[in-house]
Amino acid sequence: MTIFLISLLIIVVLLLAEMPIAFAFGIGALIFGLASGSNVSFLIPYAYQTTLSFALLALPLFVLAGTLMAEGGISDRLLNFVNAFVGRLKGGLGAVTVITCALFGAISGSSSAAIAAIGQIMIPRMVKEGYPVGHATALVACSSVLALMIPPSIPMIVFAVTGGLSVGAAFLSTVIPGILLALAYVGLNFWFLRNNDTITVEEPLPVRQAVRNVYSSGLSAFWALLMPLLILGVIYSGIATPTEAAAIALVYAVVVGLFIYRGLTLRNIPRAIVRAAITTSSIIAVLFFLFVMSRAMILQQVPREVADALLTLTDNKILILLMINVILLLIGMIVDDVSGSVLAAIVLLPVATEIGVHPIHFAAIVGTNLGLGNVSPPCAPMLYMAAGVSKLTLDKYVGITLKFLLLGHLPMVLIVTFIPELSLALPRWIMGIA
Repeated sequence: MTIFLISLLIIVVLLLAEMPIAFAFGIGALIFGLASGSNVSFLIPYAYQTTLSFALLALPLFVLAGTLMAEGGISDRLLNFVNAFVGRLKGGLGAVTVITCALFGAISGSSSAAIAAIGQIMIPRMVKEGYPVGHATALVACSSVLALMIPPSIPMIVFAVTGGLSVGAAFLSTVIPGILLALAYVGLNFWFLRNNDTITVEEPLPVRQAVRNVYSSGLSAFWALLMPLLILGVIYSGIATPTEAAAIALVYAVVVGLFIYRGLTLRNIPRAIVRAAITTSSIIAVLFFLFVMSRAMILQQVPREVADALLTLTDNKILILLMINVILLLIGMIVDDVSGSVLAAIVLLPVATEIGVHPIHFAAIVGTNLGLGNVSPPCAPMLYMAAGVSKLTLDKYVGITLKFLLLGHLPMVLIVTFIPELSLALPRWIMGIA
């Protein structure tokens, strides 16, 4: 256990020194493996075989499908569709941002992709219409993590594969919390802007014209909105596995992008493939070293020792869950969502099951909590990515970000943690899990 803590400290120091995540975990895994006496020649083939998992193949397929759809102009159509409903309300553009991030998450499965596709459009647009730039930045950052909760979620795929759980059930566990969190952010956005007089709002349209706008924008966004329904439909009807559904999504993205939206061309398809390859390779490199370290940790019974240590402190289930949430928050603040999912599955899933938490319920806790960590200062990778779009310094947006998190995301973490049915209802109803 001491060796593990030293290795973990080294990883944290390297991450804070801005070393690439894959290299930081690679050095930490090597130190831990050698110091604990593990056979490194055994650990590396194990990690290689794990990354070749059929279930994990869904990851690059979803990444590429999401990249192609984004390149094909899907984000503009989603924005126009949502804007037709609430865009002419005071604060409506903020609501459009939140809902579109959730919808885009259902296509890309990545919070960073949501910031790249939606943030670059919506932050300048909100600022132009009088929104405080700090508010716009915070709203995009906080809304981007809805992509971790609305399936298909890449971190949920990784968590399920690492923990030996059903990917489909893990997907479903965060659907209701994700929808509730999106509604919470929409409500907070309207509340925070209620007294703001700088926002310009267009005059409401006559009912007939408003209906025509909704119809025309919905018709334009139809194929984009159909994609997540198609993916989830083939998975939960039993027609395809999540990996096969990812392949279907990729084919769908190419057909829609080339022949319907026509945003994809022979010129930008290679660019999208390169972007997806860079994203996938960085994730796989991180996963490889995490799998090396995870196997060494299992051989040294680190998860068992962590469980024993927490249970030694108290046998109160509520207190243990609170401690687990604090650990998850710290993990989310330091590393990205994919790395955090692996660490949670390795170290904390055994603790959760030991105290009687359903593994699928714990998947929802992880998905909800890691999102909170990803936008919580001081590390906050997603928050800084959104700030890179608006070119703001931390002091300009940290206050409003904390308001969104403390009044929206943190309560949702606690609700998900202590009301299991919120995350278990859909997996039980659709998949019949025990």
